[in-house]
Formats: sequence, C-alpha cells, structure tokens
Amino acid sequence: MLTPIFWIIPISAIVALSFAGLFYYKMKQFSEGTDRMKAIALYVRKGAMSYLKQQYKVVGIVFLCMVCLFSIMAYGFDLQNPWVPIAFLSGGFFSALAGFLGMKTATYASARTANAAITSLNKGLQIAFRSGAVMGLVVVGLVLVDISVWYLILNYFTPIDVAHPTQRLMLITTTMLTFVMGASTQALFARVVGGIYTKAADVGADLVGKVEAGIPEDDPRNPATIADNVGDNVGDVAGMGADLYESYAGAILATAALGASAFAHSENVMVQYKAVLAPMLIAAVGVVLSIIGIFVVRSTEKADIKELMNSLNRGIHLSSLLTAFFSFLILWLLGVENYHLIASCVVVGLLVGTVIGKSTEYYTSSSYCPTQQLAQSGTTGPATLIINGIGTGMISTAIPVLAVVTGIIASFLFASGGDFSNTSMGLYGIGIAAVGMLSTLGITLATDAYGPIADNAGGNAEMAGLGAEVRKRTDALDALGNTTAATGKGFAIGSAALTALALLASYVEEIKIGMVRMGETVVHVGNTDIPIYNANFSNFMDYYAVNLMNPKVLCGVFLGSMMAFLFCGLTMNAVGRAAAQMVAEVRRQFRTIKGILEGTATPDYERCVAIATRGAQREMIWPSLLAIIMPVLVGVVLGVPGVLGLLTGGLASGFILAVFMANAGGAWDNAKKFIEEGNLGGKGSDVHKAAVTGDTVGDPFKDTSGPSLNILIKLMSMVSIIMAGLTLSFTLL
Repeated sequence: MLTPIFWIIPISAIVALSFAGLFYYKMKQFSEGTDRMKAIALYVRKGAMSYLKQQYKVVGIVFLCMVCLFSIMAYGFDLQNPWVPIAFLSGGFFSALAGFLGMKTATYASARTANAAITSLNKGLQIAFRSGAVMGLVVVGLVLVDISVWYLILNYFTPIDVAHPTQRLMLITTTMLTFVMGASTQALFARVVGGIYTKAADVGADLVGKVEAGIPEDDPRNPATIADNVGDNVGDVAGMGADLYESYAGAILATAALGASAFAHSENVMVQYKAVLAPMLIAAVGVVLSIIGIFVVRSTEKADIKELMNSLNRGIHLSSLLTAFFSFLILWLLGVENYHLIASCVVVGLLVGTVIGKSTEYYTSSSYCPTQQLAQSGTTGPATLIINGIGTGMISTAIPVLAVVTGIIASFLFASGGDFSNTSMGLYGIGIAAVGMLSTLGITLATDAYGPIADNAGGNAEMAGLGAEVRKRTDALDALGNTTAATGKGFAIGSAALTALALLASYVEEIKIGMVRMGETVVHVGNTDIPIYNANFSNFMDYYAVNLMNPKVLCGVFLGSMMAFLFCGLTMNAVGRAAAQMVAEVRRQFRTIKGILEGTATPDYERCVAIATRGAQREMIWPSLLAIIMPVLVGVVLGVPGVLGLLTGGLASGFILAVFMANAGGAWDNAKKFIEEGNLGGKGSDVHKAAVTGDTVGDPFKDTSGPSLNILIKLMSMVSIIMAGLTLSFTLL
C-alpha cells in the first residue's frame, strides 16, 4: 500500500544527504594551514582510517557468521522471515557507511578549524559545526533511505491474501526491524571498541605525558598524542553516530510496528497504514527542519562558553519548535485519528530531550555550580575530588529519570485518551514520543560530532605551535565541545531509554508473528479464546503470566540489572588493561628514543595507534558476546516471561547507571578544564594534578562504559526480537 505522501520520506533522505555533501564540499575548500598542520592532520587521518580498516575486517567476519545463523533459522527451520538475513546486512552496511563518512569528514575538518581560528572564533565554530552536521545528516539520511527501500521491497513482495488485514502491515514492520539488529551489532563494535580505544590512548597520554613528564596536553613530544586524537574521532564521531543510527531507526520502526497493532481494531486498513506511516513522516519532516537550524548557528568574536552554547541551542530550539508545529500539520494532512493527541506526544518527546540536555549541561559544564564546586574539592586532594564527582554523578540521575517518567506517562495518556487500560494506543504514544525526541537528530548529532573536531583542532594548534590568541579561541571551542559531548551523551541515553521501551513492546508483536508461524491462531485468557490479531498487550501478558509474582519474570529482572553492571565492569577493566599497554609503550619510547623530550626526535606515533587498535578489539570480545548470548539463553531457559523481565531490568538499571557514569565523567573533565583556565592555581598546581587524576578516572566512565550501556539495552531488545522464534520453540522451563 502506497500513497503520494509516502514519497516525502525518500525525498527528505535525498535532501539530507545533499546538504551533507554540500557541507563536506565547502569544508574542503578551506585551507588546512601550514605544512606542520597538514602533517599532523595526515597522521590523525591515517590512524583513523587504519583503525576503521581493521575494525571492518573483524565486523565483516562477525556479520558473516550471524548471517549464516539467521539463514539457517529462516530457511532451515522456518523460525524467521526469509528477508531477515538480507535486512540484517543492510542495517550493518549503512551504519558502517555513516560512521566512515562522518569520521572521514571530522579528520579533514580539524586542521581547517584550527586554521580558521587564526582569523576569527565564529569562522572556526562554523567550520567545526557544519562539519559535524555532515555526521548528523548522513545518519538521518541513510536511515530514511534504508526505511524507504525496505518498505517498497516488502510492500511489493508481502502477499495481500493473509489471514487478517493487520497481519500484512505487521509482517512488513517487524521484518524492517531486522535491519536495526544489523545497525545494533555494528554500533556495538563502533561504540565499545571505539570507547576502549579512545580511553586507552587518552589515559596513556595523560598519565605519562602530563603527570609523569610534566608536558602539556597535545604536546607533539608525547607518542600517544596522535592515538589520543584518533580516539576522539573513533569514539565520539563513528561511535556516537552508530549509537544514534540504531536509536533513530529503532524508534521509527518499533513505533511503526506498534501503530499496526494499536489500530488492529479498525476494519479500515488505511487507518493502520496511516499509523505505520506517521513516525516515518515525523522523522522526515524533522530532517528538513534540522537543516534550517544548522544555518542559524553562529557566534560573536568575544563569546564566552555560555554564549557559544546559546548559539548552538538557538539552532536546536528553532528546529524543535518548527518540528512540533509541522508534526501537527503533517499528521492532520495524513488524516491520522486524533492527530492532535498523537502530535502532542511529539512535543512531549522534544521536551524530554530538552530537559535531559539542560540537566546534563548544568551538572557537567564549568559555567555552573556543580562542576565549580567539584574543582574546589580538589584543593584537598584527588580522593575528595573523586568522591565528590561520584556524588555529583549520582545526584544528576534524578532529573533525567523524572523527565523520562513524566514523558512516558504524558505520552501514554495523550495517545490513549487518558485511559490506562488502552495499552496498545498508550505504547504507540510512547513510541511517537521517542521519534519526536529523535526527530531533530540531524542538528543534535551535529553538536556532538562538533566536539571531537574542536578537540582535534586544539590539538593541532598546540602541536603546530600556533599563537596564544589562536589557542585561546581553540580552547573556547574545545570547552564548548566538552559540554556538547556530555549533552549529546545525555541525549543519546534518554533516547535509548524510550527506544528500548518501544522495542520491548515490539517484542510482543514479534511473539505474535511467531505464534502464527507456528500454527497458533488464538490466545487463551482464562476461559476465553481470543484470535491472535484481536488480542491486545494485556491479553498477551495474561497468557504468558508476565507479572511480578512470576519467578521467571523476577529472575529475568535480576539478570537484566546484573547485565548492566557486569557489562560496565568488563569494559572498565578492558580500558585499564589497554591503557596499561599504552603507558608501557609511552614510557619505553621516552626511555629508548633519545631526544624526544628535547623535541629533536620524532616519536613513533603509528606504534601507539596500532597498540590502541589491537588492544581495543581484543578487549571487546567478552562484553560483546555477553550482550548477544544472554537474551538467547534467557529465552531458551525462561521463555517469554524471562525475556521480558531481562529487558525490563536491563532498561531500568542501564539507563540510570549510564546517566550517572556519563555525567560524573563529564563533570570531572570540565573541572579540570575550569582549573586550566587559571582558576584555583591553574595548570601545574596540586589542584590541577588532582583534577587530572579525576579526569583520568572519569574517562572510561563517560566515553566507554556509560555510552556503551545505550547499545546494551537496545541490542538485548533486538536480539530478543530476532530470536523470538527460537524462544517459542525451545523454552526449557
């Protein structure tokens, strides 16, 4: 089924990719600066591409194995839709392509940003931000391309003569969800490996260079400096892009599947079709409006950190306001039932995203009291600074949790018309809120990708020996980048929570499809037999005894909560081991290569890059296997109730733990920056040394373990959805 309004989706994708190409082309027109600046940029670019080449080799092997497994399940045992293996590959391919294009742009933009900062702060800001926008627009553009193509393919090949009109739309939408599994797997590698890589390099560079040798950050005499700069792009460009790629695609497609279910009562298939199309159109409109917001971002020459942040916020707020207005318009034109209530869920999602972003900014920016007090606690040593940082991170979880809880209740009530018993419509509203939160991803992801570009620009300026005025400008851009990176992580965590909740509801829809595939036609609730496609969520919960008195559910909740902490522990220890190798290598080079500290010899940068790459890929094996295997084992042993408990426990504990770790790490980082600006004794003081220690502890908090939890809670949901047929066939208890 197709209507003319559908074509807004692929058109928006083309617009996004066209502007991404335009921003990339315009960025390449600027000069990289002096020969020294070009050489440094080339080191970073080669290191980044070397990392990606090695990563994609490993990912390729993993994808080949998983495609073989899915093919056996689909064609050998009829446990899955036959399109699953191909859709899985397409999601992984487009996610990897987005990461490649974003990182390539970032590595070309950093030197150009530093060179532009010689002229003015505003010029440097615009080059860095619009280069970051390439990542944002490529992600949303490729997701909408993937969605458009798969909808057209499945709309053509899915048979019309099915048992129930809803079944066709549910088959299409749940099959499309499979490509999110491919994106989730790619995101796991990009986020976890990238996080381990960047923090191994960063910790190694800081501990030996800044603390032991007493040389400045980004000093070219430090062998780990280039690996550290590569790591910024690896973690916060490719990693964050892959993370939000899967959130964006997952929110849209999970909500589309929920729409098919929510309107199953309607005899008019067109009503269900409109509910399926609505989240796709909201996302498509948001893409165009994000581009408008990108053009608004600019600053004055004398801007401080608050004014720079306000300039970014102007673009985000304009895009959000326009998206809220046009959501009402597009849903009215589409003819969705109660369009004003559904569109209100979009507003709820946008508000939740804004509140989480503001909360993160307050707790992590050096412009506000919490981070300034954290820096002050360093006057009594690193121990008190670390204790206060942990406390700040814990306290900072309150506002995001309250925002998400309020958003869930508000969107549920809007969509259900105030009826808590209308679960199907309420869950659809929550999905729409998740889409609304991510609808301006084109510009919100641009603010995050801006961070590593600005950071690398500062590193380039330091290593190239540019003047104090240039360093002042790049430091201002870098400080802004630290805050936007922290805000971006908060946004990613919040969107992951809402997306995972929508995916959890979609799991029930996949169970419904699996039951039909196995020949079941009714759900037994008490003494009543309800046809499967007329059954609502409450009926399925009763059928599978999903309640807190069921020991299978309770066991799943405990296992899911454990997974969040176990996953964090494994990734934290992985950073520690990889960083130890980097520390040993930097010390070796200082000891054996004569003239490094005097500046007369060139360090072996490539060896540090290679050590970080190999260490990160080796260390991520166990966390990754755990995330994929646990949902399968729980499904096989405890069945559907155990899986729903696992996903619920993982979502609740993972969300709160991720906020805590990201905000504590961001606060430690900016407390150090606050001191380096000349406060509390400035660089080289005892307070500064305490802050460097705190920042080193916070690095894996904010850039490895915390952000990786986003992937964990979404990947466990996707694995559960894909393996639903196996769960139904082989439950042991």
